[in-house]
Amino acid sequence: NSTYVKFARVLRKNSTEAERKLWGNLRAKRLAGFKFKRQQVIGKYIVDFICFEKRVIVEMDGGQHAVNVKEDTIRDNWLKGQGFSILRFWNNEVLTNIDGVVAVIHDACSGKK
Repeated sequence: NSTYVKFARVLRKNSTEAERKLWGNLRAKRLAGFKFKRQQVIGKYIVDFICFEKRVIVEMDGGQHAVNVKEDTIRDNWLKGQGFSILRFWNNEVLTNIDGVVAVIHDACSGKK
């Protein structure tokens, strides 16, 4: 498990532009007071962003996720089995429509799915 924690630290230091942009909207309870963490270890997986209180995971998908559909499905099913809901956004969606992305996350955390 310490291997996952070390890798999560590396991911935090090497965030993509889209991850940095979204984190700027989620950090420090900026989204309606919901507390988010980034690059957190859940079981054998590392999730991009998570609100533990609301059991909401936000995943940022780059081009590699178009290829890793099977692995993402297995991962998502395991996380859902742990009681989490998962929101997935393409990086370009965050870069071009941050307000829309944040609104979807807000609604999920507020129970307005």
